[in-house]
Amino acid sequence: MGELTEKFKEVLTSVLPITFIVLILHFTVSPLESNMLYAFLIGSVLVIIGLTVFLFGIDQGLEPIGHGVGTAITQMNSYAVIITISLVLGFFISYAEPDLHILANQVDSVTSGQFNNTLMVIAVSVGIGVMMTLGLLRILRNIRLKYVFMGAYGLIFILSFFSSSDFLAIAFDASGATTGAITVPFMLALAAGFSALKKDSKTSEADSFGLVGISSTGAIFGVLITGLFIKDDKLTGSLPEADISVDTLLEAYGSKLVNIAWESFLTLLPIIIAYIIFQVFFFKHKKNKVIDIIRGLILTYAGLVVFLLGVNGGFMDVGSQLGIQLASLDFDIPVLLVALLLGLTTVLAEPAVHVLTNQVEEITGGSVKRRLVLIFLSVAVGLSIFMSALRILIPSIQLWMYLLPGFGLAVILAYFVPDLFVGIAFDAGGVASGPMTATFSLAFVQGIAAQVPTADVVADGFGMIAIVAMMPIIAIELLGALYQIKTRRTSDSTTFKKR
Repeated sequence: MGELTEKFKEVLTSVLPITFIVLILHFTVSPLESNMLYAFLIGSVLVIIGLTVFLFGIDQGLEPIGHGVGTAITQMNSYAVIITISLVLGFFISYAEPDLHILANQVDSVTSGQFNNTLMVIAVSVGIGVMMTLGLLRILRNIRLKYVFMGAYGLIFILSFFSSSDFLAIAFDASGATTGAITVPFMLALAAGFSALKKDSKTSEADSFGLVGISSTGAIFGVLITGLFIKDDKLTGSLPEADISVDTLLEAYGSKLVNIAWESFLTLLPIIIAYIIFQVFFFKHKKNKVIDIIRGLILTYAGLVVFLLGVNGGFMDVGSQLGIQLASLDFDIPVLLVALLLGLTTVLAEPAVHVLTNQVEEITGGSVKRRLVLIFLSVAVGLSIFMSALRILIPSIQLWMYLLPGFGLAVILAYFVPDLFVGIAFDAGGVASGPMTATFSLAFVQGIAAQVPTADVVADGFGMIAIVAMMPIIAIELLGALYQIKTRRTSDSTTFKKR
């Protein structure tokens, strides 16, 4: 019970700032219709309850399964079996990820079906499956992370020359959106299971991270390669009208409940099936352990349903409306300031962020504090949303002007910081862009793009998640550089005292 209370307090301090920002805007420069405001407030309560239960369930169910599967796969002597299982797991985990479906539906809606949601989900899932498999093989073959990321982003850079700006924005958005509430905890546990068998504890510690970052590049490959075969050179579309104001609150949430409950079940189904198969042939857990894991999965499912219901029922339309209203003001300062504040706060409500930071502190034995990682992530995402809004307001700023030097710097920094921080950094880029970013923040930015005459809703409305996925990488690598400097100074000081 104490652990549940602790998680509730943690979630409360994460979600309340977003709620306060919306309320302040409502009573000052951006008033919302009453139904929309009430739906948002109910959504905030549901997000707090759902996220608390979800995180508690992850500890009990998903992490033990992922860790166990990772350990069991490494004990198989056949690379063919390892590759097959990894490809299948990667595809189905990605296909079931709620964040990916949220983004795919938004792309389908905004582009009026030019880029079909089912096609996008399949393309991304294939890419994730392939790159997750390569990521796991990297751990087994002891290949340094920096070489993998240099190769992956080098190939992405080449592909980008053959892609339109629309597909480039959607591709990088997909890389962030696909690593969400379910994918990240499972992949982190899977990587920990793979690396736990290594005799070198330092190598094992470093290899526990990086799989999420490698897998997320698969989403970029999937969309860019698919874009080469789609005949439309230019995707066009407009932002759908928000309709929550004409619904009763019961309709706003009730109409979404069944769909969210079903999608959440499909999200967990591949993991449940994987656990049943591995329990029968490998784990052979005792009854009490099985009951604990089942209870954890039920709590994870219930928390995910409530969380997504709150996000979809009360957040998306409010985000879009705030973007439209603030962009319509005579001055640009308010919309840029709110963009910064939203970025600083929304990342704290991402479920996968809490999972990652807890694992960072646990695996490093407390030498890297989760609070410090959260601060760096918060500042990075704040700057990301700010940069996204600035790009829309200033037409001459193109997305590649952020992504090319940004990811280039990230790859270069990987050669100067410890491998542990390289893995954490690229994983952080994925986890920072979860359901809160894919719904509220993306809707906010698309609202701005819909209101600014010089902006394109497709080219400028998408691309925000790409920046959100990039900035935390740089931030955590800089944290790694500071950590390395501090460690060297401590080591030099100790050596000097011994003399």
